Amino acid sequence: MDLKEKLISSFLAFENQVEVNSYIHDIRSQAIKVFEEKGFPKKREEAWKYTSLNKILKEDYSVFPKQENALEYKDVKRYFIHEIDSYKIVFIDGKYSSHLSDTTHDSMDICLMSAALNKPKYRLVIENYFNKVAGDESITALNTAFSKEGAYIHIPKNKLVEKPIQILHFSTGNESALLLQPRNLVVAEENSHVQIIERHQSLTSNAVLTNCVTEIFAKKRAIVDYYKVQNDKQDASLIDNTFVHQKQESHVSVHTFSFGGKLVRNNLNYYQNGERINSTLKGITVIGDKQHVDHNTLVHHKEPNCESHQDYKGIFGDFSTGVFNGKVIVEKEAQKTNAYQANNNLLVDDKASINTKPQLEIFADDVKCSHGCTIGQLDNRALFYMRSRGIPEREARALLMYGFANNVLESVKIRELKQRITKIIATKLGVDIGFDL
Repeated sequence: MDLKEKLISSFLAFENQVEVNSYIHDIRSQAIKVFEEKGFPKKREEAWKYTSLNKILKEDYSVFPKQENALEYKDVKRYFIHEIDSYKIVFIDGKYSSHLSDTTHDSMDICLMSAALNKPKYRLVIENYFNKVAGDESITALNTAFSKEGAYIHIPKNKLVEKPIQILHFSTGNESALLLQPRNLVVAEENSHVQIIERHQSLTSNAVLTNCVTEIFAKKRAIVDYYKVQNDKQDASLIDNTFVHQKQESHVSVHTFSFGGKLVRNNLNYYQNGERINSTLKGITVIGDKQHVDHNTLVHHKEPNCESHQDYKGIFGDFSTGVFNGKVIVEKEAQKTNAYQANNNLLVDDKASINTKPQLEIFADDVKCSHGCTIGQLDNRALFYMRSRGIPEREARALLMYGFANNVLESVKIRELKQRITKIIATKLGVDIGFDL
């Protein structure tokens, strides 16, 4: 039995073991039909042309963990941004960990998706937002069919969340291979502001595949800063699907830092539904060995006087492979749009590769849009200049790479997170540089 058949046959058992209302039942039932019809994406599909899932789908994944494994804070402290005070929503092998978490219902809801899906007091929000922007792509539909647990974040009007929210998913290796499907819903009401940090982390060398879906709704003048830290082990794979629905004058930024994992696929989709919207998509990828990271982005401009800014930097070593497939659509009504898209890459080894395809589809005539990509190596003249000033070659190369990624790091608004990302990059490059960008 292959993984698709296993999941389809497991769906009925899943429905029987979870509490669910008829509204969610209907959504799940329709989603499993979509997945049954489409199956896992294949390379013949244009959006998956450079990324094959065949190797990671051969594992015999456990769909339902058989036992729970408790963790102590000291065992996982290094994966938190522990230098800051924050709310925390922590999951271990897909199950909520209350003793590692710090949630709240005090004037806002920072809690669990399972509670929101089942309790009547959340029904109105769920019916208005759950699965409203996620779409019916097969991987997303699979997550919808098995959606049970994840983060539920609802920020009311005029609310500034004073400390960041950390969402952490740990896999402990209790199963020889584990499939996780977390589902997150973020609703930022009018004039609200929230910062969120998300991380998926395997603690063993056992295979794990995470298929995550996050829906973000930013209402009028809301500000959402979302940071994804991807620095997992060599046998962990992640398919991350994020959908952003914005109303007028809202600002939503998503920063994606991809440093580890066997295969990482980031699907990031923005839909602008109002004027004077600002959308920011930025990322840094630093990988080696035979790792594979694929960024697939979409920004859909539907209304006039809006902006979008995409800036992705990649540093690829050894036999690693990078993919960037970015699309910007500007509808006829979206006059005065300002859209910028850039993908710049460094290949530091001859066997590393990058497949990049920036795209613009413009149907308006009064816009300012640009896109482009570069693929190159370190500047030998700059390297020679630095070495002539007494800087060893290894440190000189690392400094140049830091400078290459600096403009992405500059827009990180949480200082402690910026420092953590800087240290991770230094570790990936094998140097110790005594400053923060």
